[in-house]
Amino acid sequence: MARLTVHTVDTAPEAARARVETAQKNNGFLPNLIGVLANSPAALAMYQDVGAINAGTSLTPGEREVVQITAAVINQCGFCKAGHTALSTKKKLLEPQAIEALRNTDAIDDPKLNRLALFTQSVMANKGNVGDDELQAFFDAGYNQQQALEVVLGVALATLCNYANNLAHNEINPELQAYA
Repeated sequence: MARLTVHTVDTAPEAARARVETAQKNNGFLPNLIGVLANSPAALAMYQDVGAINAGTSLTPGEREVVQITAAVINQCGFCKAGHTALSTKKKLLEPQAIEALRNTDAIDDPKLNRLALFTQSVMANKGNVGDDELQAFFDAGYNQQQALEVVLGVALATLCNYANNLAHNEINPELQAYA
């Protein structure tokens, strides 16, 4: 059971209600993360607004999922691990081998995506202070300065979600259980 209130459309604070309704409509169910974030309309707004910004980066949808799954695993967020596994699987954003590797912090067969996962891990472990060799390896894999900062953006988004779920002890929605 969650330690924080998991709101529904009916119980969400007025300032969060429209965002909660939209999330329920877009997902076909209300993810418990949204229900928890509704406790703070500002946190919910940040999550959705930064999520939209993240979706507009130069990283491909699959590359963005590499960042999100990597962060969820490192931050031990089972909810986000399941949610991003579901998204990556249903939308075929990543190969099954890549998803499984990310979930286990193993190497991905695709060298470029593997470098992205390693760079994301390094960004998180070093709080952005990655070594020169690690940054150069990221560039050598075909990424650029813009994308290095977009990894930081993705980590920032993931941190909000992962930490909120971990704080709340959110249960994984039944719709996501198969991906846990």
